[in-house]
Amino acid sequence: MKRFLLSALATTTLLAGAAHAQDYPNKLITVIVPFAAGGPTDTVARLVGQSMSKSLGQQVIIENVGGAGGTLGAARVAKAAPDGYTVLLHHIGQATSVALYRKLPYDTLNDFAPVGLITDVPMTFVAKSAFPAKDLKELVAYAQANKDKVSYANAGVGSASHLCGMLFMTAIKAELTTVPYKGTGPAMNDLLGGQVDFMCDQTTNTTSQIKGGKIKVYGVTTKTRVPSLNEVPTMDEAGLPGFEVAVWHGLYAPKGTPQPVIAKLTKALQEALKDPNVVTRFAELGTEPVSPDRATPEALGKHLKAEIDKWSPIIKAAGVYAD
Repeated sequence: MKRFLLSALATTTLLAGAAHAQDYPNKLITVIVPFAAGGPTDTVARLVGQSMSKSLGQQVIIENVGGAGGTLGAARVAKAAPDGYTVLLHHIGQATSVALYRKLPYDTLNDFAPVGLITDVPMTFVAKSAFPAKDLKELVAYAQANKDKVSYANAGVGSASHLCGMLFMTAIKAELTTVPYKGTGPAMNDLLGGQVDFMCDQTTNTTSQIKGGKIKVYGVTTKTRVPSLNEVPTMDEAGLPGFEVAVWHGLYAPKGTPQPVIAKLTKALQEALKDPNVVTRFAELGTEPVSPDRATPEALGKHLKAEIDKWSPIIKAAGVYAD
């Protein structure tokens, strides 16, 4: 009798999940971006979300839940109902937070259902327009000689700009004054205003400012030059051998979200990444969508695990913690 009841319960649950998936979505979907509005991850989310709305037939809205290096927004989604109406768009910080925070309010690998990878965004090393160094070698020399005077802005502990800055300071063997913000949007505003000296930020946030001549650029953090900024050398070419940081973005739902719902979200994501407007805007911002085989739950799950394994020993060896 007990076995029959368990079997009946399982069947009822499956049928309920299938019915929910068939009806999904029947209301707006919220994408949580765990950083401030106006930053690079926010830009990616708004472009992709707008396109996903078309194929899903429901409005996709962006909600910015910043703070604690992206972990507040991630925790919000981890605790959300697993119905596909609250999802997370996060970057490399989803992997690095595992080592940066010794007590996370969720299990990164087990509390989320991957939907798919979105894009790999290069970063640029930029400075205020009045910064004296004319190239990266001069910037490094100036920073080493004035490490107590120069200021490095980032989007908060655990952010991509924080990680890039940490690697930069390790590479030049100098601890610089860091100024954390609640997102790269506010940090960029102060860089433009000359309140801070330099920062490392994603091309989605810097390309227009670079091309407008509003900030100085010293290098891109990829192995090869970025087509939209082809005149800008790589950090390796400019004088920091082997310096490389790429910021990947992924889409997640809460653990327990029905597989058919995940499948619908994945399909909508893949269609968005083929949208000519998204492709064009990504190119203008110095990036491009991932290939369809990477915009899948399997690819994101595998990549997340690999990135955790890659960055955890580096962060732990540096002894850098956010809590």
